Amino acid sequence: MVQSAFESRYGFPRTDVRLSNWRLPPWNVWAFRNVSELVPTAVISAGTAPAEVPDADPSRLLEERLTVAGERRPLSEILKQTSTDALVIMKAGRFIADYHAPGFNTRSRHIIFSVSKSLTAILAGIAQDDGLLDPDAPITSYVPEIAASAYGDARVRHILDMRMSLAFEEAYLDATGDFARYRRATLWNPPEPGQPAESLLDFISTMPKGAGDHGGSFRYRSPNSDLLGTVVERATGQRYADFASRRLWQPLGAGQDGYITVDAAGAPRAAGGIVMGARDLARIGEMMRQGGMFDGRRIVSEAWVRDTRTAGDTDAWKAGDFSPLLAAGSYRNKWYQTGYASEAFFGIGIHGQWVYVHPKAEMVVVKMSSQPIPVDDPVDRLCLELFEGLATLI
Repeated sequence: MVQSAFESRYGFPRTDVRLSNWRLPPWNVWAFRNVSELVPTAVISAGTAPAEVPDADPSRLLEERLTVAGERRPLSEILKQTSTDALVIMKAGRFIADYHAPGFNTRSRHIIFSVSKSLTAILAGIAQDDGLLDPDAPITSYVPEIAASAYGDARVRHILDMRMSLAFEEAYLDATGDFARYRRATLWNPPEPGQPAESLLDFISTMPKGAGDHGGSFRYRSPNSDLLGTVVERATGQRYADFASRRLWQPLGAGQDGYITVDAAGAPRAAGGIVMGARDLARIGEMMRQGGMFDGRRIVSEAWVRDTRTAGDTDAWKAGDFSPLLAAGSYRNKWYQTGYASEAFFGIGIHGQWVYVHPKAEMVVVKMSSQPIPVDDPVDRLCLELFEGLATLI
Protein backbone atom coordinates (compact mmCIF):
# COMPACT_ATOMS: atom_id res chain seq x y z
CA MET A 1 0.00 0.00 0.00
CA VAL A 2 1.30 3.47 -0.91
CA GLN A 3 1.72 5.66 2.16
CA SER A 4 0.19 9.13 2.29
CA ALA A 5 2.48 12.15 2.60
CA PHE A 6 1.32 12.50 6.20
CA GLU A 7 2.16 8.91 7.09
CA SER A 8 5.54 9.11 5.36
CA ARG A 9 6.42 12.15 7.45
CA TYR A 10 5.01 11.18 10.85
CA GLY A 11 5.03 7.39 10.80
CA PHE A 12 1.26 6.93 11.23
CA PRO A 13 -1.83 7.90 9.21
CA ARG A 14 -3.72 11.07 10.10
CA THR A 15 -6.81 8.99 10.88
CA ASP A 16 -4.94 7.46 13.83
CA VAL A 17 -4.99 10.79 15.70
CA ARG A 18 -8.27 11.18 17.62
CA LEU A 19 -9.68 13.01 20.62
CA SER A 20 -9.22 9.82 22.59
CA ASN A 21 -5.43 9.70 22.07
CA TRP A 22 -4.09 13.09 20.96
CA ARG A 23 -2.20 13.69 24.20
CA LEU A 24 -0.47 10.29 24.08
CA PRO A 25 2.73 9.31 22.23
CA PRO A 26 3.47 9.00 19.38
CA TRP A 27 0.48 11.06 18.22
CA ASN A 28 1.12 13.95 20.63
CA VAL A 29 4.23 15.18 18.77
CA TRP A 30 2.04 16.09 15.79
CA ALA A 31 -1.11 16.93 17.75
CA PHE A 32 0.53 19.47 20.06
CA ARG A 33 1.47 21.48 16.96
CA ASN A 34 -1.89 21.07 15.18
CA VAL A 35 -4.54 21.31 17.88
CA SER A 36 -6.94 23.25 15.66
CA GLU A 37 -7.45 20.11 13.54
CA LEU A 38 -8.85 18.35 16.60
CA VAL A 39 -10.60 20.91 18.86
CA PRO A 40 -12.61 24.05 17.92
CA THR A 41 -10.54 27.22 18.29
CA ALA A 42 -10.80 31.02 18.25
CA VAL A 43 -8.02 33.03 16.60
CA ILE A 44 -5.93 35.48 18.62
CA SER A 45 -4.92 37.82 15.82
CA ALA A 46 -1.46 39.33 15.70
CA GLY A 47 -2.61 41.93 13.21
CA THR A 48 0.19 42.95 10.86
CA ALA A 49 3.00 40.81 12.16
CA PRO A 50 6.60 42.02 11.75
CA ALA A 51 9.06 39.97 9.76
CA GLU A 52 11.03 37.66 12.02
CA VAL A 53 14.80 37.96 12.01
CA PRO A 54 16.67 34.81 10.95
CA ASP A 55 17.05 32.09 13.55
CA ALA A 56 19.78 32.65 16.07
CA ASP A 57 22.44 29.96 15.75
CA PRO A 58 22.17 27.62 18.73
CA SER A 59 24.98 25.29 17.66
CA ARG A 60 27.59 26.63 20.10
CA LEU A 61 25.14 26.59 22.97
CA LEU A 62 23.87 23.09 22.19
CA GLU A 63 27.29 21.60 22.76
CA GLU A 64 27.85 23.45 26.02
CA ARG A 65 27.88 21.13 29.01
CA LEU A 66 25.79 21.77 32.10
CA THR A 67 25.63 19.98 35.42
CA VAL A 68 22.13 18.66 36.01
CA ALA A 69 21.11 15.92 38.42
CA GLY A 70 24.75 15.72 39.49
CA GLU A 71 26.00 14.89 35.99
CA ARG A 72 27.77 17.12 33.46
CA ARG A 73 26.10 16.73 30.05
CA PRO A 74 25.71 18.62 26.76
CA LEU A 75 22.60 20.72 26.37
CA SER A 76 21.63 18.87 23.19
CA GLU A 77 21.40 15.62 25.14
CA ILE A 78 19.23 17.18 27.84
CA LEU A 79 16.85 18.63 25.25
CA LYS A 80 16.44 15.25 23.61
CA GLN A 81 15.87 13.51 26.96
CA THR A 82 13.12 15.98 27.85
CA SER A 83 11.27 15.63 24.50
CA THR A 84 11.95 19.25 23.51
CA ASP A 85 10.21 20.58 20.40
CA ALA A 86 11.48 24.16 20.70
CA LEU A 87 13.84 26.13 22.93
CA VAL A 88 14.06 29.91 22.63
CA ILE A 89 16.39 32.06 24.73
CA MET A 90 16.31 35.84 25.07
CA LYS A 91 19.06 37.86 26.73
CA ALA A 92 18.45 41.52 27.60
CA GLY A 93 15.60 41.67 25.11
CA ARG A 94 17.37 39.97 22.18
CA PHE A 95 16.81 36.50 20.78
CA ILE A 96 20.11 34.69 21.13
CA ALA A 97 19.18 31.04 20.46
CA ASP A 98 16.43 29.09 18.72
CA TYR A 99 16.49 25.30 18.85
CA HIS A 100 13.91 23.31 16.90
CA ALA A 101 13.27 19.60 16.76
CA PRO A 102 12.64 18.09 13.31
CA GLY A 103 9.47 19.49 11.78
CA PHE A 104 9.48 22.62 13.96
CA ASN A 105 10.62 26.16 13.09
CA THR A 106 10.04 29.80 14.06
CA ARG A 107 6.67 29.79 12.26
CA SER A 108 5.41 26.69 14.07
CA ARG A 109 2.92 26.91 16.90
CA HIS A 110 2.52 24.62 19.89
CA ILE A 111 -0.04 24.18 22.64
CA ILE A 112 1.27 25.60 25.92
CA PHE A 113 -1.23 23.85 28.20
CA SER A 114 -1.21 25.44 31.68
CA VAL A 115 1.14 28.26 30.73
CA SER A 116 -2.21 29.52 29.39
CA LYS A 117 -3.16 30.18 33.01
CA SER A 118 -0.30 32.66 33.37
CA LEU A 119 -1.40 34.49 30.22
CA THR A 120 -5.03 34.54 31.37
CA ALA A 121 -3.88 36.19 34.59
CA ILE A 122 -2.09 38.88 32.56
CA LEU A 123 -5.37 39.61 30.77
CA ALA A 124 -7.08 39.82 34.17
CA GLY A 125 -4.34 42.24 35.27
CA ILE A 126 -4.94 44.42 32.20
CA ALA A 127 -8.67 44.45 32.94
CA GLN A 128 -7.86 45.36 36.54
CA ASP A 129 -5.66 48.25 35.34
CA ASP A 130 -8.61 49.42 33.22
CA GLY A 131 -10.84 49.49 36.30
CA LEU A 132 -13.05 46.74 34.86
CA LEU A 133 -12.12 43.86 37.14
CA ASP A 134 -11.76 43.86 40.92
CA PRO A 135 -9.75 40.88 42.24
CA ASP A 136 -11.44 41.22 45.61
CA ALA A 137 -14.97 41.12 44.19
CA PRO A 138 -17.21 38.05 44.47
CA ILE A 139 -16.97 35.87 41.38
CA THR A 140 -20.78 35.95 41.19
CA SER A 141 -20.64 39.67 40.44
CA TYR A 142 -19.28 38.65 37.02
CA VAL A 143 -20.67 35.14 36.59
CA PRO A 144 -23.91 34.81 38.60
CA GLU A 145 -24.66 31.40 37.06
CA ILE A 146 -22.16 29.72 39.41
CA ALA A 147 -23.89 30.89 42.61
CA ALA A 148 -24.94 27.37 43.67
CA SER A 149 -21.47 25.90 43.17
CA ALA A 150 -18.31 26.00 45.28
CA TYR A 151 -17.53 29.34 43.65
CA GLY A 152 -20.71 30.96 44.96
CA ASP A 153 -19.04 32.38 48.08
CA ALA A 154 -15.56 32.86 46.61
CA ARG A 155 -13.74 35.93 45.35
CA VAL A 156 -11.75 36.43 42.17
CA ARG A 157 -8.56 36.48 44.25
CA HIS A 158 -9.22 32.90 45.33
CA ILE A 159 -9.15 31.63 41.73
CA LEU A 160 -6.21 33.87 40.78
CA ASP A 161 -4.06 32.34 43.52
CA MET A 162 -5.46 28.78 43.46
CA ARG A 163 -6.74 29.03 47.03
CA MET A 164 -10.23 27.68 46.36
CA SER A 165 -11.83 24.99 48.48
CA LEU A 166 -13.00 22.65 45.72
CA ALA A 167 -13.93 18.97 45.78
CA PHE A 168 -12.05 18.12 42.59
CA GLU A 169 -8.87 16.23 41.79
CA GLU A 170 -6.46 17.23 39.03
CA ALA A 171 -6.24 13.65 37.71
CA TYR A 172 -4.82 13.92 34.18
CA LEU A 173 -5.03 10.19 33.48
CA ASP A 174 -8.62 9.86 34.73
CA ALA A 175 -10.71 8.18 32.04
CA THR A 176 -14.08 7.90 33.78
CA GLY A 177 -14.43 10.36 36.70
CA ASP A 178 -14.88 14.11 37.16
CA PHE A 179 -11.67 15.07 35.36
CA ALA A 180 -12.72 13.10 32.29
CA ARG A 181 -16.13 14.79 32.46
CA TYR A 182 -14.36 18.15 32.68
CA ARG A 183 -12.35 17.41 29.56
CA ARG A 184 -15.46 16.30 27.69
CA ALA A 185 -17.05 19.65 28.54
CA THR A 186 -14.02 21.42 27.01
CA LEU A 187 -14.28 19.21 23.88
CA TRP A 188 -10.82 17.82 24.61
CA ASN A 189 -12.19 14.29 25.04
CA PRO A 190 -14.77 12.50 22.89
CA PRO A 191 -18.38 12.40 24.11
CA GLU A 192 -19.37 9.53 26.34
CA PRO A 193 -22.29 7.46 24.94
CA GLY A 194 -25.40 7.93 27.03
CA GLN A 195 -24.05 11.00 28.84
CA PRO A 196 -25.65 14.42 28.25
CA ALA A 197 -23.53 17.06 26.56
CA GLU A 198 -22.56 19.98 28.78
CA SER A 199 -20.59 23.16 28.33
CA LEU A 200 -17.60 24.18 30.40
CA LEU A 201 -19.74 26.60 32.42
CA ASP A 202 -22.36 23.89 32.92
CA PHE A 203 -19.66 21.71 34.45
CA ILE A 204 -18.20 24.47 36.63
CA SER A 205 -21.67 25.37 37.89
CA THR A 206 -22.02 21.90 39.45
CA MET A 207 -18.66 21.76 41.23
CA PRO A 208 -19.04 21.20 45.00
CA LYS A 209 -17.03 22.82 47.75
CA GLY A 210 -14.28 20.86 49.45
CA ALA A 211 -13.22 20.74 53.08
CA GLY A 212 -12.22 24.02 54.67
CA ASP A 213 -12.69 27.63 53.68
CA HIS A 214 -11.51 29.47 50.62
CA GLY A 215 -8.22 31.28 51.08
CA GLY A 216 -6.38 28.36 52.66
CA SER A 217 -3.53 26.38 51.15
CA PHE A 218 -2.50 26.33 47.49
CA ARG A 219 -4.71 23.82 45.67
CA TYR A 220 -3.98 23.46 41.97
CA ARG A 221 -7.31 23.02 40.17
CA SER A 222 -7.58 23.92 36.48
CA PRO A 223 -11.31 24.83 36.38
CA ASN A 224 -10.42 27.90 38.48
CA SER A 225 -8.53 29.31 35.52
CA ASP A 226 -11.22 28.47 32.98
CA LEU A 227 -13.65 30.38 35.18
CA LEU A 228 -11.18 33.29 35.30
CA GLY A 229 -11.29 33.38 31.51
CA THR A 230 -15.06 33.80 31.67
CA VAL A 231 -14.65 36.50 34.33
CA VAL A 232 -12.31 38.38 31.97
CA GLU A 233 -14.86 38.12 29.15
CA ARG A 234 -17.71 39.35 31.35
CA ALA A 235 -15.64 42.18 32.88
CA THR A 236 -14.36 43.49 29.55
CA GLY A 237 -17.41 42.77 27.40
CA GLN A 238 -15.11 41.13 24.84
CA ARG A 239 -14.40 37.58 23.80
CA TYR A 240 -11.20 36.25 25.28
CA ALA A 241 -9.47 35.89 21.91
CA ASP A 242 -10.39 39.43 20.86
CA PHE A 243 -9.23 40.99 24.13
CA ALA A 244 -5.98 38.98 24.03
CA SER A 245 -5.41 40.11 20.44
CA ARG A 246 -6.03 43.81 21.09
CA ARG A 247 -4.32 44.15 24.46
CA LEU A 248 -1.53 41.53 24.41
CA TRP A 249 -0.63 40.06 21.00
CA GLN A 250 -0.73 43.27 18.98
CA PRO A 251 0.97 45.60 21.52
CA LEU A 252 3.74 42.98 21.85
CA GLY A 253 4.28 42.95 18.10
CA ALA A 254 3.63 39.21 18.09
CA GLY A 255 5.12 37.44 15.11
CA GLN A 256 2.05 35.35 14.31
CA ASP A 257 -1.53 34.64 15.28
CA GLY A 258 -2.23 32.42 18.25
CA TYR A 259 -5.43 30.60 19.02
CA ILE A 260 -7.31 29.19 21.97
CA THR A 261 -9.55 26.14 22.12
CA VAL A 262 -13.22 26.77 22.89
CA ASP A 263 -16.16 24.64 24.01
CA ALA A 264 -19.47 24.16 22.21
CA ALA A 265 -20.72 27.50 23.58
CA GLY A 266 -17.54 29.31 22.51
CA ALA A 267 -16.15 29.60 26.06
CA PRO A 268 -12.34 29.78 26.16
CA ARG A 269 -10.22 26.99 27.60
CA ALA A 270 -8.33 29.65 29.56
CA ALA A 271 -6.65 27.06 31.76
CA GLY A 272 -4.77 25.25 29.03
CA GLY A 273 -5.94 25.87 25.49
CA ILE A 274 -3.61 28.53 24.08
CA VAL A 275 -1.53 27.59 21.04
CA MET A 276 1.22 29.99 19.95
CA GLY A 277 4.73 30.46 18.64
CA ALA A 278 7.71 30.00 20.95
CA ARG A 279 9.15 33.44 20.20
CA ASP A 280 5.85 35.13 21.03
CA LEU A 281 5.75 33.36 24.38
CA ALA A 282 9.30 34.58 24.98
CA ARG A 283 8.14 38.11 24.22
CA ILE A 284 5.53 37.74 26.96
CA GLY A 285 8.21 36.53 29.38
CA GLU A 286 10.38 39.51 28.45
CA MET A 287 7.44 41.85 29.05
CA MET A 288 7.11 40.38 32.54
CA ARG A 289 10.86 40.75 33.11
CA GLN A 290 10.58 44.41 32.12
CA GLY A 291 7.83 45.10 34.64
CA GLY A 292 4.96 45.14 32.15
CA MET A 293 6.74 47.01 29.33
CA PHE A 294 7.78 45.71 25.93
CA ASP A 295 9.60 47.69 23.25
CA GLY A 296 8.61 50.96 24.92
CA ARG A 297 4.92 50.05 25.22
CA ARG A 298 3.08 49.54 28.49
CA ILE A 299 1.14 46.23 28.40
CA VAL A 300 0.21 45.75 32.07
CA SER A 301 1.01 47.92 35.06
CA GLU A 302 4.30 47.68 36.91
CA ALA A 303 2.28 47.43 40.13
CA TRP A 304 0.53 44.29 38.87
CA VAL A 305 3.83 42.65 37.85
CA ARG A 306 5.42 43.58 41.19
CA ASP A 307 2.45 42.09 43.03
CA THR A 308 2.75 38.92 40.94
CA ARG A 309 6.46 38.57 41.70
CA THR A 310 6.40 39.41 45.40
CA ALA A 311 2.99 38.89 47.01
CA GLY A 312 2.68 35.10 46.92
CA ASP A 313 1.85 33.51 50.29
CA THR A 314 4.71 31.17 51.24
CA ASP A 315 2.71 29.52 54.02
CA ALA A 316 -0.12 28.68 51.62
CA TRP A 317 2.48 27.26 49.24
CA LYS A 318 4.21 25.10 51.86
CA ALA A 319 0.86 23.58 52.84
CA GLY A 320 -0.13 23.03 49.22
CA ASP A 321 0.17 20.64 46.33
CA PHE A 322 3.55 21.50 44.79
CA SER A 323 5.80 22.34 47.74
CA PRO A 324 8.18 19.39 47.03
CA LEU A 325 9.11 21.04 43.71
CA LEU A 326 10.04 24.43 45.23
CA ALA A 327 10.78 24.40 48.95
CA ALA A 328 10.81 28.20 49.20
CA GLY A 329 8.33 28.85 46.42
CA SER A 330 5.07 30.74 46.22
CA TYR A 331 2.27 31.41 43.74
CA ARG A 332 0.54 34.63 42.77
CA ASN A 333 -1.65 35.59 39.83
CA LYS A 334 -1.02 32.18 38.24
CA TRP A 335 2.76 32.64 38.12
CA TYR A 336 5.20 30.56 40.19
CA GLN A 337 7.96 32.23 42.19
CA THR A 338 10.96 29.96 42.72
CA GLY A 339 12.29 31.48 45.93
CA TYR A 340 15.77 31.14 44.40
CA ALA A 341 18.50 33.76 44.80
CA SER A 342 18.00 34.45 41.08
CA GLU A 343 14.44 35.67 41.83
CA ALA A 344 13.31 33.57 38.87
CA PHE A 345 9.61 33.05 38.22
CA PHE A 346 7.77 31.02 35.62
CA GLY A 347 4.68 29.55 34.02
CA ILE A 348 4.54 25.80 33.44
CA GLY A 349 2.27 23.40 31.58
CA ILE A 350 1.87 19.64 31.40
CA HIS A 351 3.95 17.61 28.95
CA GLY A 352 6.87 20.03 29.39
CA GLN A 353 5.81 23.60 28.54
CA TRP A 354 7.75 26.45 30.20
CA VAL A 355 8.32 30.17 30.17
CA TYR A 356 11.11 30.89 32.66
CA VAL A 357 12.07 34.45 33.58
CA HIS A 358 15.47 34.99 35.25
CA PRO A 359 15.69 38.69 36.19
CA LYS A 360 19.29 38.71 37.44
CA ALA A 361 20.62 37.19 34.22
CA GLU A 362 18.23 39.31 32.09
CA MET A 363 17.18 35.99 30.55
CA VAL A 364 13.92 34.47 29.33
CA VAL A 365 13.73 30.81 28.29
CA VAL A 366 10.79 29.17 26.52
CA LYS A 367 10.69 25.41 26.25
CA MET A 368 7.95 23.59 24.34
CA SER A 369 7.89 19.82 24.58
CA SER A 370 6.03 16.60 23.88
CA GLN A 371 6.85 14.69 27.05
CA PRO A 372 5.03 11.35 27.00
CA ILE A 373 3.33 11.71 30.39
CA PRO A 374 1.54 14.84 31.66
CA VAL A 375 3.45 15.34 34.93
CA ASP A 376 6.99 14.10 35.45
CA ASP A 377 8.47 15.52 38.66
CA PRO A 378 12.07 14.35 38.02
CA VAL A 379 12.02 15.99 34.57
CA ASP A 380 10.58 19.19 36.06
CA ARG A 381 13.44 19.31 38.56
CA LEU A 382 15.92 18.67 35.78
CA CYS A 383 14.43 21.55 33.76
CA LEU A 384 14.71 23.93 36.70
CA GLU A 385 18.39 23.02 36.99
CA LEU A 386 18.75 23.44 33.23
CA PHE A 387 17.32 26.96 33.23
CA GLU A 388 19.44 28.09 36.16
CA GLY A 389 22.46 26.55 34.45
CA LEU A 390 21.75 28.38 31.19
CA ALA A 391 21.93 31.67 33.09
CA THR A 392 25.61 30.97 33.77
CA LEU A 393 26.39 30.35 30.08
CA ILE A 394 24.85 33.30 28.30
